[in-house]
Amino acid sequence: MNNLALCCRLAAIAWVALVFVPQVQAAPGAPFPAADFGFYRYMIQLPALANESEAKLELVVGKTLQVDCNRHSFSGQMVENFLPGVGYPYYRMPKIQGPLSTRMACPNTLTAPQFVAVNGQGFMLKYNSKLPVVVYLPQGFELRHRIWVPEPGFKIATPK
Repeated sequence: MNNLALCCRLAAIAWVALVFVPQVQAAPGAPFPAADFGFYRYMIQLPALANESEAKLELVVGKTLQVDCNRHSFSGQMVENFLPGVGYPYYRMPKIQGPLSTRMACPNTLTAPQFVAVNGQGFMLKYNSKLPVVVYLPQGFELRHRIWVPEPGFKIATPK
């Protein structure tokens, strides 16, 4: 068999394999570990930006509670971890304390639903649209996020 005939047969076999063999897809969230018992895994895929080195991603963790006139919050720390072997970052809140509240005397006993956020460190991340942002949170808490981008140019400060 000559080289041309061999190449044609290999191309035909490759085409049949692509068309008729079912494609195996990675599980959603691979290669990140599944959430531990009592936790949820959140994955955020960010859109590509023109200048991602200037942008930041803010994560806001919390839950909606019935609250009175006092200030309410939780406390916790977002911990950055890395996948062994590849170094992809993922984030985890192992412990959330609270809810915490001020002790003002409210003029009435009315309560209303309000999103109560976790205060702490590690919630402002570098922007990277090439990898998903993976966050593990205790069940009962939700994850919100927003993108921060700078205004064009700098403002000049004047001494006073």
